[in-house]
Amino acid sequence: MRTDATVTAADIARIADVGRAAVSNWRKRYEDFPQPVGGTSSSPTFSLHQVENWLRKQGKTFTVSAGDRIWQTIRSSGDDLRLGDMVATIGCLFLFLQRHPQDWQRLTEDADTLRRLPEVLGQAVPDVPGPFSELGDPSLMRSLAAFARDEGPAAAFDFLCDRYIEAHSRRLLVTPEEIANLMASLVEGETILDPACGIGTLLVAVKGCVLYGQEINGTGARLTAVRALLHGRDARIAARDSLRDDAFAGKQVDAVVCNPPFGDRAWGYEELSSDPRWEYGLPPRGEPELAWVQHCLWHLKPGGQAAIMMPSIAAGRRSGRRIRANLLRAGALRAVVSLPHGAAPGSSMAPDLWLLHRPAAGERVPSTVLMVDAAIDLSRVGPLWQAYRKNPEAEISEPDCRTVRTIDLLDDEVDVSPTRHLVIKVSGGDEAFAYARERIRELMPLDLPTLRAAPRLRQFSMTTLGELAKAGVVTLLQAPLKMSVDQGDVPVLTLRDVVLGRGPTGCTADRSGAVICEAGDVVTPVLVNEPVARVIEQTGNALGPQLCLCRPDPERLDPLFLAGFLRVARMSGLARASTVSSRIDLRKAQVPRLPIEEQRRYGLGFQRLMKFESAAREMASLSDAYVRLGFAGLVDGMLDPDE
Repeated sequence: MRTDATVTAADIARIADVGRAAVSNWRKRYEDFPQPVGGTSSSPTFSLHQVENWLRKQGKTFTVSAGDRIWQTIRSSGDDLRLGDMVATIGCLFLFLQRHPQDWQRLTEDADTLRRLPEVLGQAVPDVPGPFSELGDPSLMRSLAAFARDEGPAAAFDFLCDRYIEAHSRRLLVTPEEIANLMASLVEGETILDPACGIGTLLVAVKGCVLYGQEINGTGARLTAVRALLHGRDARIAARDSLRDDAFAGKQVDAVVCNPPFGDRAWGYEELSSDPRWEYGLPPRGEPELAWVQHCLWHLKPGGQAAIMMPSIAAGRRSGRRIRANLLRAGALRAVVSLPHGAAPGSSMAPDLWLLHRPAAGERVPSTVLMVDAAIDLSRVGPLWQAYRKNPEAEISEPDCRTVRTIDLLDDEVDVSPTRHLVIKVSGGDEAFAYARERIRELMPLDLPTLRAAPRLRQFSMTTLGELAKAGVVTLLQAPLKMSVDQGDVPVLTLRDVVLGRGPTGCTADRSGAVICEAGDVVTPVLVNEPVARVIEQTGNALGPQLCLCRPDPERLDPLFLAGFLRVARMSGLARASTVSSRIDLRKAQVPRLPIEEQRRYGLGFQRLMKFESAAREMASLSDAYVRLGFAGLVDGMLDPDE
């Protein structure tokens, strides 16, 4: 069995801190670059030892941490298709070391260590569903034990688990961390269930004391159990099919979180047609998600809550309208939230989040349902949900959220899609009408920027933002992913602020790792396909999550010029990474090579277009408000017709 650690091109790029294109160029330009030792023609692998020697010889800086070195050895020591089982077994080894530190030395002295390890682990960690794989190499086991001792078993396994998710990102449908944290924050209780737990992302995020999880895939169930147990959680995980073989039948919990498989027509329609879980109606064969909704509700205690990821089409599909209507009449469906693209990996559509409640006997059914569009700003969901729970009858009416009367939803379609019901409600009487009128007068006529025909078609010599970053022309920065933006004294520019072109509305108290914006920085979203790139005019605001900051050297790269071409790259899709996450790979965005004087000339052209766009949008919004306010004022008596 080969134990020499191997690396992919992506691994080489990471340890050398360069883009993958640079590694590809090295392979083409340097005849002495190490030859592949495995993998495939499209995804070759290289000897880590040979790559390190080559990087040293070329004088290139690189860093291979102890964890990375162990990870590459793990990947090289077995079948890649069994990698998940091996990682789960390593997690069980770490759990054994955590629970029985004194027994490890005795075990390593036993000549039969390798043969007996799966048996020993089965006895030492009975709360992890087996079977366990053999780790094979004694030196690897000693390295793993040392890694767990130095980093701590939980931190060491988190590192290896993250590397596994990264390596198999196209095979694993993992709930994005920001979505998992959101779902976890919307439910509460001591006992929490995830009946389709995958590799445990949601269960690790929740704060419950006792965790129940079920996953049809044995590897996923083992990974979930190990992740939770290493972090000191009381976890009971089963490797079975939740719908056909419920491991927790009869068990009721305080809360449920779930990201079920979408579109699985083989969910058990025939054999489960008379199942008592279908309190709100038999789910149609093509609506497996409504089966999962009712399965989750069945396991809730009266008054319990559930947060369930749903495909957006489930909110209005005709075949599910009867069940949706019954959920609404019973007061079980309390809120529907539109999530960003990429929130459900493997799906081309942006999903919804359904927030449900199991009604208690005699409980009053609220007359409204909360609708929220969080495609741009996830941070608003928590406060809106808490406000709604305190008083479901209070009216909420904003552009991206509102309460909708249940009776208005119970029509022929029973469509609970947030985008269908989020219509801006304009109010404000004669003062708002007068303001809209005066502002429209100020804007008319709009200053239309002029562009002349070029004397000849220009052919630009292009480079990429990644190459400019390597040359030191621009610096790319991102905010911490887990940055809080709802409390503190440091103003934060949020994703929604950038999209809407307004000042900072977030705030944080955490200054560690914060990126402070400077005048001349260019800020653009990284998770949503909004053709937006804005030049910062004010220094001192912190950069919010899901944003990328480009800080150009103004003597070599004009900010307005950069913002204009970044926007073009986003509109054309040239900067889109080839993944299902909708994450923009800004390093691939192309920028022309032009002298700084030419850049500034183009930058002024882009600036005029951006100002015109902002004025046109404001004019359109004001015109709509002016008409709405006029009709409303005439009808309610606050305005009179002009003689």
